[in-house]
Amino acid sequence: MVKNLSWKAIVCGAIAVFAILLLVPSVTPQLPSWWSSILPTEKIHLGLDLQGGMYLLLTAEGEKAVESYVEQIKNNLRDELKDQGVPVGKLEREKDRIVLEFSGAKEKVDNLLGTHFTLLRELSSSGEGGIWKIQMVLDSKEIDTVKKRAIDQALEIIRNRIDQFGVLNPEVTLQGTDKILVQLPGIKDPERAMKLIEQTAFLEFKLVDEEGNIEEALKGNIPPGDIILYERSVDPQTGAVRKVPFLLKEKTLMTGEFIKDARVSLDSQFHDSYVAMEFTDVGARLFEQITGANVKKRLAIILDNNVYSAPEIRERIAGGRAQITGRFTMDQAKDLAVVLRSGALPAPVKVLEQRTVGPSLGQDSIRKGIISIIMSAVVVAFFMVVYYRYSGLVADTALILNVILTMATMALSGATLTLPGIAGLVLTIGMAVDSNILINERIKEELRIGKTIRTAIDQGYHRAFTAIIDSHVAALISGVILLYVGKKTGTGPVTGFAVTLCIGLVANLFTAVFVTRLIYDYITLKFSVKRLSI
Repeated sequence: MVKNLSWKAIVCGAIAVFAILLLVPSVTPQLPSWWSSILPTEKIHLGLDLQGGMYLLLTAEGEKAVESYVEQIKNNLRDELKDQGVPVGKLEREKDRIVLEFSGAKEKVDNLLGTHFTLLRELSSSGEGGIWKIQMVLDSKEIDTVKKRAIDQALEIIRNRIDQFGVLNPEVTLQGTDKILVQLPGIKDPERAMKLIEQTAFLEFKLVDEEGNIEEALKGNIPPGDIILYERSVDPQTGAVRKVPFLLKEKTLMTGEFIKDARVSLDSQFHDSYVAMEFTDVGARLFEQITGANVKKRLAIILDNNVYSAPEIRERIAGGRAQITGRFTMDQAKDLAVVLRSGALPAPVKVLEQRTVGPSLGQDSIRKGIISIIMSAVVVAFFMVVYYRYSGLVADTALILNVILTMATMALSGATLTLPGIAGLVLTIGMAVDSNILINERIKEELRIGKTIRTAIDQGYHRAFTAIIDSHVAALISGVILLYVGKKTGTGPVTGFAVTLCIGLVANLFTAVFVTRLIYDYITLKFSVKRLSI
């Protein structure tokens, strides 16, 4: 019996030592070089409210996504009508509507719309003098699908951008059905992160209209099928901003969806930063076709409706590579490469709520949280010793081990400790003591009716076990529900509280029942105790 107890004591001691070693990286940043090859180096991650950082609540502007989608349909419709030989007088998008004016047989257009453009619903149709005018809008179900797809894509793209930005333990989750919660703990440059998140990064390649007159276009006489966009030029000496107008063909020849990779490079001659792009296999073939068909013409590279450069195509470009220049700083080039790699947002994002927590406030929260844990533990431990004497010391030992195991598990699992999480830790301290109170009171009852010490301990644990299990299971179910709701809704405080509560409850079942029983058994069997101090 004593031999079995020795093995149990060795196992418990090994678990306690391993838990303490898991906490070492969180306590001290200086670790021996051999540590990482033998032991885990994970630290307890601190939440936004403890180490400071940025809190954002965003939403993707679904209406803009719908308008962009309708614009694509309009361009496809223009090409189909041209292939069918339909004389088009006007084909424009007015917000989420398409207005089409044409001459000729309406049946031909109706057949085209009914077979290839089934997502469009006709709002009105009128004809006079052989000229027909049709107003169309996207089907309502498709509108909902586009908006839902926009928020899902925005969530994934923002998550990818944040991951590449280098923030430790970011949280990017969907809140509700149309909101995105972003928490960036410990971020050093919130303004740069904000620009990275908000940038739409819609990359387009359009031809420059060499035959059009830019001066006349600026006066309002824009040729049909053309648009005016500007290149933003900053004087490096004075910092003055100058906008250079470009008259471009409205048709987009290629978009950023075909980008495979984007990296920052330095010009060997002037050492200026630029972004080198590599296209996918499909994109490489398309880019080669575009450049081959437009030799001696200028191809504008446009990002978010801003012209970055418009170089002349001197020959067919094979190999699927291109570059964006524009006198970038290194940080600007890196951020542009990040957004191009992660993809373009399907719609602009709108900031609904923004909060920044300073590091000094976070440090104050940590200090007060630690004080609250220590004070609660000291008061509880003092009460147990006064009321239960040496048996109280046994309960206090389990209490200390419970806190160590909880924190070690959080470090090992990569869980985040938040201010509500500290409250959950304090709650588990109370529940840990409550379990030992149940056990001690049961043992005292058995001793009062004349049972021996060994029998009283056995019966005390046996009778208290059911009540302990019931209370912990009920609390654990509540904790799991809180954890699910917190993850589902993106509510950080709820999640933080639920994490420490669930881990603490599981640790308490081990310490309050198994460890304390082991101590009682070892003392009573090893030292033949005649009287139990309880």
